Amino acid sequence: MNPGNPAVENTAASVGTAGGEQADTLALLERGRTLSTPVLRAAVDRLAAPMDTVAAYHFGWIDAQGNPADGDGGKAVRPALALLSAEAAGASAEVGVPGAVAVELVHNFSLLHDDLMDGDEQRRHRDTVWKVHGPALAILVGDALFALANEVLLELGTVEAGRAARRLTTASRKLIDGQAQDISYEHRERVSVEECLEMEGNKTGALLACAVSIGAVLGGADDRTADKLEEYGYHLGLAFQAVDDLLGIWGDPDATGKQTWSDLRQRKKSLPVVAALAAGGPACEELAELLAADAKSNDFENFSEAEFAHRASLIEAAGGRQWTADEARRQHAVAIRALDDVNMPQRVRDQLVALADFVVVRKR
Repeated sequence: MNPGNPAVENTAASVGTAGGEQADTLALLERGRTLSTPVLRAAVDRLAAPMDTVAAYHFGWIDAQGNPADGDGGKAVRPALALLSAEAAGASAEVGVPGAVAVELVHNFSLLHDDLMDGDEQRRHRDTVWKVHGPALAILVGDALFALANEVLLELGTVEAGRAARRLTTASRKLIDGQAQDISYEHRERVSVEECLEMEGNKTGALLACAVSIGAVLGGADDRTADKLEEYGYHLGLAFQAVDDLLGIWGDPDATGKQTWSDLRQRKKSLPVVAALAAGGPACEELAELLAADAKSNDFENFSEAEFAHRASLIEAAGGRQWTADEARRQHAVAIRALDDVNMPQRVRDQLVALADFVVVRKR
């Protein structure tokens, strides 16, 4: 069992999430899930068999035997942001629903493919799609969800839908760029902090940026307003990914639903690793030697828990863990400042701030 993640938990003091705000944030997430899920289910129902049932399994609606289930469908941060985005433009939350569904479809397309490429056998506390249904269906269902995303938007038939689809397409291309960068970095001994931030901005920041502008675009917002909301979402995405990187090494498997030392097992050049390798000093040098040897090892999958724990301790000793926690807080602050340039109801701004706080102090 991993220890807790104080580097994540201690951010609570910096961003000020209180009990009441936490409850309000959970209500926002639940609203996003409640309004978007029926439309999401209707979109998935369009898929040909067996892709419809495979997708339903991925979303947690059925179990591996096809029985109805109430599985963990994820945090639903992106749908919540899309609905708030519409309200930021003065429209109703419901106007943002097609955008919320489209972004969620693209996000889950990426998860299906990522799980296969990374060899992840667990997501949300159960077997991944490729593990249950095979790699071929995981690829096909991911492709189908990607196609459905633009279909959901474009069938609205409005000028705003076309603008929204353009932003979603650009964000999707950046997301794929980020995944390609992530894979290529696994085979390199050294990656700079700047390269890692660029990769994570593409892989995570771009789609979150799209989520928090797409509802506003559907609500008739001009490009300047949408761009500023994207700026908030992009930096929120970097904060989100920094926390994810901490959880990928030190997260509690009972909370994350993934193996202990998950990112170390996959040789990921995540922010804590990259920051540690750039720090200098004895811990950095030992870590660099171990990771270089790991890259050439044919027995990496059989490493003991103690060997992974030692690598994690070196990352922490070199400062990689603390640097990443500090970076999460910095990106959070940049995201909040971007909201100052958007004319929106104070209630909506407060809710966007609360969601940003939630992202930085989460444990899964």
